Amino acid sequence: MSLMILGTASNVGKSTIVAAICRSIAKKGMDIAPFKSQNMSLNSYVTNDGSEIGIAQATQAFAAMKMPVAEMNPVLLKPKGDRTSQIILLGKPYRDVYIGEYYKETDYLLEIAHESYQKLKSEYGNVVVEGAGGAAEVNLYKRDIANILLAKKLNLPIIIVGDIERGGIFAQIIGTYNLLPDDVRKNVIGFIINKFRGDPTLFDEGIKIIEEKTNLPVIGLIPYVNLPLPSEDSLSLQDKKAINSPVKIAVIRLPRISNFSDFEMLENYASVDYISPEKDLTTYDCIIIPGTKNTVEDLIYLREYGFDRKIKLARLNKTVIIGICGGYQILGENIRDEGIESDKLMEYKGLGLLNITTIFDSYAKTTVQIKRTANPIGPILSGISNVSGYEIHMGRTIHDGEKEAFSGEGSVSDDGLVIGTYMHGLFRNKNVSESLLKYLYSQKNIDFAGIRDEDTDYENAYESLSLHFENNVNMDYILNHFS
Repeated sequence: MSLMILGTASNVGKSTIVAAICRSIAKKGMDIAPFKSQNMSLNSYVTNDGSEIGIAQATQAFAAMKMPVAEMNPVLLKPKGDRTSQIILLGKPYRDVYIGEYYKETDYLLEIAHESYQKLKSEYGNVVVEGAGGAAEVNLYKRDIANILLAKKLNLPIIIVGDIERGGIFAQIIGTYNLLPDDVRKNVIGFIINKFRGDPTLFDEGIKIIEEKTNLPVIGLIPYVNLPLPSEDSLSLQDKKAINSPVKIAVIRLPRISNFSDFEMLENYASVDYISPEKDLTTYDCIIIPGTKNTVEDLIYLREYGFDRKIKLARLNKTVIIGICGGYQILGENIRDEGIESDKLMEYKGLGLLNITTIFDSYAKTTVQIKRTANPIGPILSGISNVSGYEIHMGRTIHDGEKEAFSGEGSVSDDGLVIGTYMHGLFRNKNVSESLLKYLYSQKNIDFAGIRDEDTDYENAYESLSLHFENNVNMDYILNHFS
């Protein structure tokens, strides 16, 4: 049994709906796997065998009670800027391409995607296929391996998802449906309207209009819900609204920011602002430099806005400064690029807050899940014991006498207030987020009550998501139309 979920646009909730369907079916004792042929996302995850896939497909796999594998997202595009993306193929770096060159790979990548789907189908029996972006991008139909070409090849029942919160739901749903090619449109079995706020009965007439215009049912009207599941792509940054908290954390919004989902745990307990480096930093209690798809280019960008001076001033004021992955590399003394990041041999001076040097001398990428022990240096690391996460990075970092933050990895200043690490997922460890927040709150003479269990109970989040979904859609209709 298989089903395809297409969307009217990016960020309408396709990924969440796939996760909900996966958990609902898994609860019935049936094997099921998620699948997205092509994903463009800078938020990624490392599987047990070191393959890199989109974080949404990893989340969907956990919802399905399965371990993530590369075939669930065989083609991952990671934008690097200047219309260039790195292709991750079956979990491994394939090559960097300009977007025009990428489309020359369409036939090859579609075949890889189809083989991956067949492998999942053979192993699990049931697959929920997610499209990418909007399905009705008419100018892309001849090269759209995530939606149209894949839909033609798989010939599966299709549900179209629209986001009522962004407005224009009738144009979204009816327009997308009518613009699909005939041999794809014939497989559409209905529609799901997502992110509804207010009294659902007020949209009864709207549902009737959609059904009359398409002769297909609206399978569900799903109220907006906020659950502790990681965001998929940069569009989610636009939706973030910082809470009102006495503790303020600045996450630098780099042009090539990656894995910003690392910090979503903190957003529940501190005012977390994703800010451009030209903004004032003096009011923040903690500054985080996140991962980046191109460390060198984003380092240059930071210097253009005098960020090096701002962060040195913050350091003098005892502000906590944390660098994750590329942000860790930026915190060092030097970055030596041997033609990997910028196509030429260059050496760049970092922010100089950690006594480390990073060297880019190979296109190879480190992708590994890790478990480490924090070294008890300073007030934050001293409150942490064992941690787990994953590394996704190019380059290697040399410690020039700097203390390690974690066993075998990372760096920390003598006072423990500057910390750098390659570890993504660090703040999904309850002890890490609690230790940081406890320290930041203490500097305001406020006791931190601790992190609520529900914010780290991801299994409960999947269960809540599936129940929310089942209560607001015609689940029997969906199950009856699985191919």
